[in-house]
Amino acid sequence: MSDRVLIADDDRAVRESLARALELEGYDVVTAADGVETLTRVRRESFDVLVVDVMMPHVDGMAVCRVLRADGDRTPVLMLTARSRTPDRAAGLDAGADDYLPKPFAVPELTARLRALLRRAALAPKPVRETEDAEWGDTVLRMASLRISPGARRVWWGESEVQLTRTEFDLLELLVRNEGLVLDHGTLYEQVWGPDAGVDAKNLAGYVGYLRRKLGAAGAPDLIHTVRGVGYAARS
Repeated sequence: MSDRVLIADDDRAVRESLARALELEGYDVVTAADGVETLTRVRRESFDVLVVDVMMPHVDGMAVCRVLRADGDRTPVLMLTARSRTPDRAAGLDAGADDYLPKPFAVPELTARLRALLRRAALAPKPVRETEDAEWGDTVLRMASLRISPGARRVWWGESEVQLTRTEFDLLELLVRNEGLVLDHGTLYEQVWGPDAGVDAKNLAGYVGYLRRKLGAAGAPDLIHTVRGVGYAARS
């Protein structure tokens, strides 16, 4: 079965030329003209890899990456941009992109990078498990011996229940739903505290500290990892 690729670029000529090139390489290609269309298609359909331009109207490529990662979508993203400075590349990767290709580029390099992303995705850990729990009658998130019931808002490590505040629960649930992904400070604040919340890294670090202590008291290892200068990730 062919790998399915979505190409998101507001330049019609770029979209069509890339689509033709990738179709000749055997890919099943879908295109999108802006960030809104990209998010709509990715949420409705399944893709193996995304090729996303940074500069798009309405919702740009970086915002697309942030939203998908906050949603728990792990589809590999190759970001295209005319901006080639190191801070711009770093910003794209911090937003959730897996690779970064500055324009202009050669199609053979693009296809080589896509193959590398697809190989890496095949070896990546499976997403956090969601199962039906007979005891709670609810969908339960699982990571190692951690169980989270979003409906009942209860958390267990093994047989020990962990008592969390509303904010602690929301933060832990978001991290576990995105197991293995680094969520930046801005994404965490927007998803847990709301879009109008200010970014205060010390306050966020305080809540992460509360979670670590409570999980540790229940016997859990350190599940929440700090990525200095970027954010946090849940890893078992």
